Amino acid sequence: MKRALISVYDKTGLAEFATALVRAGWELLSTGGTASYLQENGLPVTSVADITEFPEILDGRVKTLHPRIFGGILAKDTVEHRQDLQTIQSGFIDMVVCNLYPFQKVMEQDGSTEEQCIEMIDVGGPSMVRAAAKNYQRTVVVCDPADYSRVAKALGNGDVPVELRRELAAKVFAVTALYDSIIASYLRTEDLPQNLALPLTKCQDLRYGENPHQKAAVYADIPTQPGIVNAHQIQGKELSFNNIYDADAAWQMASAFAEPCAVAVKHTNPCGWALGTTIAEAYQKAHDADPISIFGGIVAVNQTLTGAAAQAMSATFLEIIIAPEFSQEALAILAKKKNLRLLQLAPSIPGGQDVKRVSGGLLVQERDVQPLRAEQLRHVAGPKPSTAMINELLFAWTCVKFVKSNAIVVTKDRQLLGVGAGQMNRVQSMELALKQADAQTVGGFVGSDAFFPFADSIERAAAAGIAGIIEPGGSKRDPDVIAACDQHGITLLFTGIRHFRH
Repeated sequence: MKRALISVYDKTGLAEFATALVRAGWELLSTGGTASYLQENGLPVTSVADITEFPEILDGRVKTLHPRIFGGILAKDTVEHRQDLQTIQSGFIDMVVCNLYPFQKVMEQDGSTEEQCIEMIDVGGPSMVRAAAKNYQRTVVVCDPADYSRVAKALGNGDVPVELRRELAAKVFAVTALYDSIIASYLRTEDLPQNLALPLTKCQDLRYGENPHQKAAVYADIPTQPGIVNAHQIQGKELSFNNIYDADAAWQMASAFAEPCAVAVKHTNPCGWALGTTIAEAYQKAHDADPISIFGGIVAVNQTLTGAAAQAMSATFLEIIIAPEFSQEALAILAKKKNLRLLQLAPSIPGGQDVKRVSGGLLVQERDVQPLRAEQLRHVAGPKPSTAMINELLFAWTCVKFVKSNAIVVTKDRQLLGVGAGQMNRVQSMELALKQADAQTVGGFVGSDAFFPFADSIERAAAAGIAGIIEPGGSKRDPDVIAACDQHGITLLFTGIRHFRH
């Protein structure tokens, strides 16, 4: 008679599966609460303690860790291994059915203590399923209740085929790897450890990636983090790879301000961005800055989307609108656009690690969330800035942080007017931003994500009537840049920090 060792925390579907095993002629071995559960469902069970001849100890922390159990799981069907099992008075265990203590669930519960979390670190369970997975050619392993029906069906047809055994074994190692990575992440104190475990779980398969010939999926952090992956979709078509990537950029930009803010994004760069006294006003300013590029774009706001704002947005084709809340009036207006995606997500500044994939590995860094306060600014050239000018320049500095390098932005009245993004030299970025802002540059402001290596960009800004510039400083030609600003009466502020974005 074949034997199945069953020891599970999640008992979903277990009674039915165990019944199928008994009907197929299997003997059930079990421990503690699982054994009691099976007996309550009228199933015959042999206690593991009867096999090991040792009781469970340490409040159940040790119950299956015994040679008679692990020998039975790991033994191959060879003369030598059979003899070893006879020596220790054991026999084959042909199936292990086990799922793990819910460490993640307890960890994510409000008010859970470290002691409670530590108690949810499973020891015997991962050991058993890994042992069975290693020996999958003889021992069937089932770590997920979702697989009960497939295994039961296979047994009804005679036996579990090796292809399914291998698949189930692979799942075990994926599950235990994720389980261990969650625990390692929870206990870790280093920001950049020698061995990096990134606990992620797949949320959704996507139709395709950046292009139709690329497969894609989206994965979520464990524990759950505030972010676009966990946004609530109220209406609209399924999100694509590019939708999610751009929506994340828009949401982060809108989250950068507490005042009513609206951002429009195309290809992760802002094409409209403004603050206002209301969300409707902020959106209209963002729209008017570049009414061409916003077409087919993604809009994010940082406060409740009102009916007035929704009405204004409905006049333009948009892919996605992101807001922390939608008024009933706004929902009614936007419901007419069935394909328009509406995502509900509260503003938040994401922390943790920023990870970029490169060939052969990963680049890992802290996120660029360092705040800049007015008192950190150095006034190095031109007229002394007023409080209003400082606020305008801080707005430009926040905007340029989210633009691909080399990055230049032109702003005015806390409205993004021009963007120079991703150019190979800073002069080109300056020219693009000034050209887009057009006649509105007079009295406007420039933000640069890195220092100016030459004074040529200052000359172009002066010709356009720019009143103030904010940049990191730190170039060996800073004196030339400062002199040019003094010559043209442009206020120049140094931040001392840089915002490259690749």
